[in-house]
Amino acid sequence: MKYFLYTDGGARGNPGPAGIGIVIDVADAKGERKMVVEYGEYIGEATNNVAEYRALLSGLEKLKSLGATEVVCYLDSELVARQMRREYKVKNKDLGVLFVKAWNVAVGFKKITFTEIPREQNKRADRQVNKAIDSAE
Repeated sequence: MKYFLYTDGGARGNPGPAGIGIVIDVADAKGERKMVVEYGEYIGEATNNVAEYRALLSGLEKLKSLGATEVVCYLDSELVARQMRREYKVKNKDLGVLFVKAWNVAVGFKKITFTEIPREQNKRADRQVNKAIDSAE
């Protein structure tokens, strides 16, 4: 089965109160998708980029626990998607730590891709981010 991971992270202020949002869909043999998991989490004070990485890492760890082997990751963060594809270098030390953690989980999948998508196509994950931050305020 093929899994589709949508992640988003956001901070109100940069840095500021931050949250992550994760949506996981799975496609059956006919290619029809259904939602498996949808959640958000407040992560405290963070930057947008830290929140984006934390969301990706959380989603990848959840996929591991579900036994996923083939994963398509959709992120609205160009920076994170391109760093995970090794197109951009990771220059920030804080992001470097999160990159290494995410990379180490990602390489355990049989097949994984990282694609940046417009924010409009990531509304479900974004909704989870905002619900998580709202719940903490």
